[in-house]
Amino acid sequence: MSRALPKYNKRRIAVIGGAAAVALTGAVVVNSALAGETPKSSDTAKTLASPGTISCPDVASQLPAIPASAQAEVTRNLTLLDTQIAEANKRLVDTVGQGGANFVQNAILGPLKDKRVATVNRIATAIGRTAAKPTGLDALAPCALNAGGVDTGGATNTAAATPSAAATASQQAGGNAGDTGNAGAAGTISCPDVASQLPAIPATAQAEVTRNLTLLDTQIAEANKRLVDTVGQGGANFVQNAILGPLADKRKSTIDRIAISIGRTAAKPAGLDSLAACTLNK
Repeated sequence: MSRALPKYNKRRIAVIGGAAAVALTGAVVVNSALAGETPKSSDTAKTLASPGTISCPDVASQLPAIPASAQAEVTRNLTLLDTQIAEANKRLVDTVGQGGANFVQNAILGPLKDKRVATVNRIATAIGRTAAKPTGLDALAPCALNAGGVDTGGATNTAAATPSAAATASQQAGGNAGDTGNAGAAGTISCPDVASQLPAIPATAQAEVTRNLTLLDTQIAEANKRLVDTVGQGGANFVQNAILGPLADKRKSTIDRIAISIGRTAAKPAGLDSLAACTLNK
């Protein structure tokens, strides 16, 4: 016997005032050198600048269907990936003004990459015990320092850390240049409702379907938070490429899991992938 599900995702998610469950961003600007120390000129520059934030490729959206036997272990390690980013961002703030050239790369980004390699490998191994082991996940391990941070440790991260003149002008103007609907305000993201498009849900699939419908809401909330956090960054198509595109990928994986769970004991719903894409509203 199946029971009706509440509708998810239909409402627009308002700007989130509180921090996400696992804070991926958010750093205080440290405007003074360590007490009792006389900062060097290069350290002073780093101290006066925002430490920036660290962002990493999304792993969950790149995973295949996860066997039920591996779900708990995969979820645990995906949570660990978020924790590792949060810890690296905290260290980024705590060490502002310390070190010299390559400090961020060697002391923060490098160790973070090593941790992520080990974690994504555990995810692949867990899936591989009862299904085809995913390959190439190691490519998702490296992370980057986002705009606002000063990373003297390498051209790659320096480029990411230094906003372009166009991005700076856009930020001063209060919007994302080239992104319709995001000028002067972040706007909100809305997505097609999935729950209302599902057939009767077998009792054996109810818990898994509910969990993934909740995850769809979480994904929208995270995307809306990123929309707010990145106002003024990027150029043309930034919102599409950096927020809406990755969100569609995550939703597709989640929707596929819903269809698979229903299909184990009933007819597998088809065409749900068309509900993955979302839009930016003013």
